[in-house]
Amino acid sequence: MLDLLKKDLQKCKNKRDARILQGFFKTGPGEYGQGDIFLGIKVPVLRVLSKRYQGLEFNATLKLLRSPFHEERLLALLILILKYRQACPAEKEKIYKAYLKNARYINNWDLVDLSAKHIVGDFLKGQDKGVLFKLAGSKLVWERRIAILSSFNFEPNNDFRINLKLAGLLIADEHDLIHKAVGWMLREVAKRDRPCVERFLKKHVRVMPRTMLRYAIERFPEAKRREYLRVGRIVAKAK
Repeated sequence: MLDLLKKDLQKCKNKRDARILQGFFKTGPGEYGQGDIFLGIKVPVLRVLSKRYQGLEFNATLKLLRSPFHEERLLALLILILKYRQACPAEKEKIYKAYLKNARYINNWDLVDLSAKHIVGDFLKGQDKGVLFKLAGSKLVWERRIAILSSFNFEPNNDFRINLKLAGLLIADEHDLIHKAVGWMLREVAKRDRPCVERFLKKHVRVMPRTMLRYAIERFPEAKRREYLRVGRIVAKAK
């Protein structure tokens, strides 16, 4: 079945789109996606293929996840999500562990963002979140981003302590992709409990990266948003 899947992917590839994606996902020397190779296949097409090949054998799916081609890895993740949703608890744990074991292949922001919440986040719901802090301390930017995006699967009791603790841990991270992800997470928490995010900002606004702050306060009332940006700007100038 894996050979058939790859033949279908070859039929869908587009050289022009591949060139555009190579630039968009920063694949040049020294960039975060250095060396990634694209076939030029859009996500809606991959979603159709994931349903067609949902029955792909598990080990073959993991082999696909280790592909040098970006779209093959993305398709593997889409298949894993479908498998996970229909799995029994033991199978869900197997998928979750395989996902983390192969995290180095989930090596661009779109791959993390479409999958982490649905596998790691879902599996850890109602469980100890220690693994998220282990990932947040990783040297690998993609594991740190997995930690943040997994926390988007919010607990039903609106307990955001884990989210805010992760944000505090990563506030000094040097990577822009982490600044954006943490800010995005804070914005989503603020939709549910703005006062708790404001308490976090009161403590950390003076040390937050500018991008992180902008994302976090994006949905705040304009006057309050300007005030947070003003404080952040004053501190930035002082530095």
